Amino acid sequence: MRIRTKRRVAPEAPRAEVTSDANTRVPEVRIRAFQIGFVGALGVLLAVLLGGIVGQLGTVILYVALALFLALGLDPVVSWLQRRGMPRWVAILIVFAAVIGLFVGLIATIVPIVVRETTNLIENWDDIVANVEQSDFVVWLNSIVGDDAIQNGIASLGDWLADPANIGALGGGILAVGAGIAGGFTGATIVLILTLYFLASLDSMKRYAARFVPASSRGGYREVSEEITGSVGRYVIGQVSLASINGVLSLIYLSIIGAPAPILLAFIAFLFSLVPLVGTLTGAVIITLVSLAASPATAIAAAIYYLIYMQVEAYVLSPRIMSRAVAVPGALVVIAAVAGGTLGGVLGALVAIPVAASLIIVIEKVLFPRQDSA
Repeated sequence: MRIRTKRRVAPEAPRAEVTSDANTRVPEVRIRAFQIGFVGALGVLLAVLLGGIVGQLGTVILYVALALFLALGLDPVVSWLQRRGMPRWVAILIVFAAVIGLFVGLIATIVPIVVRETTNLIENWDDIVANVEQSDFVVWLNSIVGDDAIQNGIASLGDWLADPANIGALGGGILAVGAGIAGGFTGATIVLILTLYFLASLDSMKRYAARFVPASSRGGYREVSEEITGSVGRYVIGQVSLASINGVLSLIYLSIIGAPAPILLAFIAFLFSLVPLVGTLTGAVIITLVSLAASPATAIAAAIYYLIYMQVEAYVLSPRIMSRAVAVPGALVVIAAVAGGTLGGVLGALVAIPVAASLIIVIEKVLFPRQDSA
């Protein structure tokens, strides 16, 4: 016997009545293509204008960045004098007077040497070319190559360089060289004046920059900013110390071996040593090539000295002087220096390492604590 079960049918949901009103209209969406395109074009033109302004003010921005970099480098010395009981303005005057005195002393020492050596070079050019052609090193190379190719090439190069028109074309013209020298002195004066202003108002600049940070985060901001500025200052002092050691030792050694214009070459060694990684090597190559004017033996002696000095600087001097300045891994130092030199030339390579150290400080003091507390 089958028992039939009656399925329950769920009650139908009430159907919503769709009423149409002839007076109700769907809102129309109008795309104002002209207005959107016009505003976009204005944005592009504004970006191009701002880019052009930045390009025109590139030299000014460079001066400001270099002056701020120098001010941060001199600030630890001013702070050290302050801790000895001096008012800040007295410490600033002493430090700045020392910088001005060093700058003027270098100019007063280097310019007469350059003028004298240039005069001697012009007057004795034929003898210098003849001595190079008859040197033992050139004779040895010529015996390998044959057919007097090396001597003929040196003679042709000497004749070409003896023509003032070629020298003018090589240097961009006498007027362009003169304008470049005058611009260099003007730029140095502007940088020194800006450095004085930045050094005098560095504390107020830090306080004013802290006003842009919320009050709850100003304590951490001041701590991080003080650590960054201190790191930059220690780096500048360390790099100048390394360059000074190279310059003094170069002056002593080049005077002993009889290199031409040892003061000028020592200044070149000091100047190039300010650039990290490749600066010392570049200066050593230039000094070695200039020492060929004295004799091949002098050039070989200079090359051997700089090979030894670069090893001492890399493994003894630099770790001891820069250990407290910046804590940047070696791979990042190379990457930062190459990237900075590519983007900003010599100044970019100079500031790349402290910038990398500043980023590491920000990551360790700000980013990592936030990640750990999340």
